[in-house]
Formats: sequence, structure tokens, C-alpha cells
Amino acid sequence: MTLEWEQVVVHSTDPTALGQWWATALGWVVVHSSEDEFEIRPAPDRLPGLEFVRLDEAKKGKSRLHLDFRPDDQDAEVARLLAHGAQRVDIGQGDQPWVVLADPEGNEFCVLARRRR
Repeated sequence: MTLEWEQVVVHSTDPTALGQWWATALGWVVVHSSEDEFEIRPAPDRLPGLEFVRLDEAKKGKSRLHLDFRPDDQDAEVARLLAHGAQRVDIGQGDQPWVVLADPEGNEFCVLARRRR
């Protein structure tokens, strides 16, 4: 038996707007769009993707699942994402080498420091 990781599903009050925000932030492509769903992937035939699905209920607390990203230049990437509409958030992380941000609907994600070699 095998499992292939297809996507991460993100509930959203506006799947198109949030999905497009993430597509731009990641440089990914849109592979499906409807009124209630918006799917992006690194490339049309590359998995896993992110699928944004309508849920007419606002986020209520800290996310139980979040994404981590490791850029070449953490400071530059944080600045780019903040300029794109992300916000810094404090989820109790204290002084850490990663930066916690949130997308326009408040979903937290981390921008990690460059990997030490």
C-alpha cells in the first residue's frame, strides 16, 4: 500500500483571495478555481499543493497546523512577505531563530533561518 501526499487543505472565508495571496507569495501556479475552492501547486504536475476551501466561519484561535519555509535569506523573505500583506504574530514563541507570520486570514506560518552547513 502507498500513499501520495496530494495537498494541504486550508479553510478560508475567501478561498480565491487567500489562494491567490499564497500563489503570489510562493510563486506557485493555479490549477483549479471555483467559487468555493482554489488550488495551487509548485507546478501543474507537481505535488503536494495547497487547496483553499470555503468555510464561512472566521479563524478562532491558534492554528493546529502551520507551514514552515526555509529561505536563502530570512530577513529579505520576511520583508517581502510583510510587504505582500503578511503580519508578524506572537504565538508565545519567545526569542527564536524563526519568524512567525500570518497570512491575510490569520493563518500562522514560520520563516526559518538559513540551514547551517
